[in-house]
Amino acid sequence: MEKGTLVEFRMNGDRHLAVADRPEGKRDWIVIDQRGQSHKLHPRDITYTVGGRHYTSDQIPQFLDDISPYLDPTSLEVAWELLVEEGEATDAPGMALLLFSEQSEPLCYAAHCLLSEDKLFFKQKGDRYEPRPATQVSEIRHQQAMQAQRQQEWEQFLAQMRAALAGETVDWESGDRTRIEALEKFAALGDTASTRNNAADVLGALDRPNTADGAFQLLVDLKLWSPHENLFVRRSQLPVQFSRPVLEAVQQYQTMPPPDSSPDRLDLTHLKVYTIDDASTREIDDGLSLEFQEDGIQRIWIHIADPTRWVTPGDVLEQEARRRCTTVYLPTGMIPMFPQELATGPMSLIQGRVCYALSFGIILDGDGAICDYEIHPTLIKPTYRLTYEDVDEMLQLGVTAEEELLVLEQWAQRRLQFRRLQGAIDIRMPESSIKVLEDEVVIEVLEDAPSRQLVAEMMILAGETAGRYGQEQGIPLPFRGQPQPELPPEEELLALPSGPVRYSAIRRCMPRSETSIAPIRHASLGLDTYTQVTSPIRRYADLLAHFQLKAHLRGDELPFSEENLKETLQSVGSTTYEAVMVERQSNRYWGLEFLRRHSGEIWSALMLRWLREHENLGLVLLEDLGLELAMRFERDVHPGDRLDIQATYVDPQQDIIRFTEVRSPLPQEALN
Repeated sequence: MEKGTLVEFRMNGDRHLAVADRPEGKRDWIVIDQRGQSHKLHPRDITYTVGGRHYTSDQIPQFLDDISPYLDPTSLEVAWELLVEEGEATDAPGMALLLFSEQSEPLCYAAHCLLSEDKLFFKQKGDRYEPRPATQVSEIRHQQAMQAQRQQEWEQFLAQMRAALAGETVDWESGDRTRIEALEKFAALGDTASTRNNAADVLGALDRPNTADGAFQLLVDLKLWSPHENLFVRRSQLPVQFSRPVLEAVQQYQTMPPPDSSPDRLDLTHLKVYTIDDASTREIDDGLSLEFQEDGIQRIWIHIADPTRWVTPGDVLEQEARRRCTTVYLPTGMIPMFPQELATGPMSLIQGRVCYALSFGIILDGDGAICDYEIHPTLIKPTYRLTYEDVDEMLQLGVTAEEELLVLEQWAQRRLQFRRLQGAIDIRMPESSIKVLEDEVVIEVLEDAPSRQLVAEMMILAGETAGRYGQEQGIPLPFRGQPQPELPPEEELLALPSGPVRYSAIRRCMPRSETSIAPIRHASLGLDTYTQVTSPIRRYADLLAHFQLKAHLRGDELPFSEENLKETLQSVGSTTYEAVMVERQSNRYWGLEFLRRHSGEIWSALMLRWLREHENLGLVLLEDLGLELAMRFERDVHPGDRLDIQATYVDPQQDIIRFTEVRSPLPQEALN
């Protein structure tokens, strides 16, 4: 190579021209580009040499201008069509002759530029270029078209995102959903999300932090998420929407109900039936009656909604209920086990309508023990739709027109005493109901009212009756039990203040309940056999019990064998536990959000017990809210102490709350 030779080289992937200035060492050359900058090149760095004359660096711009009109990539197609038929390879001079009918050095370089940049028609092999087969060109064209389409969709998506961020109303395309879901999963799952890279592309394009918090805030700014989006639900496997086959089945059943598997139902529509629930309850799944018989015997009737009138094992609704396992109750609403059109409609016990039920008729002895019972699929007609407050008022006033209700309450009290004598462990901790209504957080402490005790005792009685029938008939059911706890010595419990402090100490010792297909003792209920049957619209295990009981009552083969029932219960156990955790976490989040919004208020707190005494970390009960939260104390306290506290820092998203004790100043006379 001589001084003045024009050469091409690549730097950072870009094409550059420079003029050889002087040798450097044995093989390298110093070259000068059009800006006068020098570069040291090894021969292997030179990708093309323009011959024919000597150049100076200031002539490079004119050289580029001269060849610019010839750099039309579409001109290669004509040359490719000629060469592919003959299967001939070519080089830069050959292509220049073919395209431009001459082989001047500038035009040869223009041909080199076209060939070296081409990714469609030619493939480089050494110094020559082979025409690609027609099938390969067609495939590459297809891929390029698809890539161009994807790029266009990407740019349109970003334009939509920017418009939404600017406050414009945006109609999202179906193709946008995948990218939005990538952001949602990253926001919920963080670095463990499989969509992390896709979310990072969106965040980077919009100059947003490449973090889960950044994705969360972007979704909020887009108004796709609420600032209080429930991440616990999104992190879980809980299904939120019902599939099309499920909704189609619901629509069909509303217009054309399936045949009743128990056509010979006992008609109890003559009985007065009370349903008792919270005012907001829509799935009415239990009712109570009292039948005065001619011999003076009183028969308690506990009516449980019968969704198996509409559902059969293995159908689409049963499979969906098995997948969901339970209705999930959240402060912002619920995620139902069955579609609401059925759950709050024909499945529920609705006042004034003839409804399908599984009814337990029970006669108790003077002590409250079961001395006789019967179970029937029935037809009932609920008479009253009552709230707990309604019943409390009626019981307090002793409304004689509702004698049945007054007598039921007496039987409930007798049942409670009976269970206590059988070893039942009564824990009466305050419970709170947290609801979000139009973005307002409302916390209500559920009082231990007679109406709630009445309903609870009747539901436990139905569970004991179902369990006894299963035990006597040898039917595998989802029996519930609880091992006997190892409680602290009686003198140690009596040393604790009565009420929540003592109950908290007992509750801490209670083992988790268990499920078995054979009867097991339930220690805290004081019962030797028990199975939950009172919420088949809301709990899949209760639905299973109904399937088994009704089949046996008809004399049919049981739909679930022992082994099948055991496997089913094991499979739904983890889903049920996950649902319970989502409920607890959601309630805790909104409890903290309530305290954040009321950060200036002072709350009366009861010290329940130590969590880590060596760290001064204890558990307190906010009595006005029914919330139990951890607090680090700055002075000596003991279980049972009452103190006024204030939330000084609350971050519901990070699950952080810090309390400070508010201590009243000493009166002046005490200081003197």
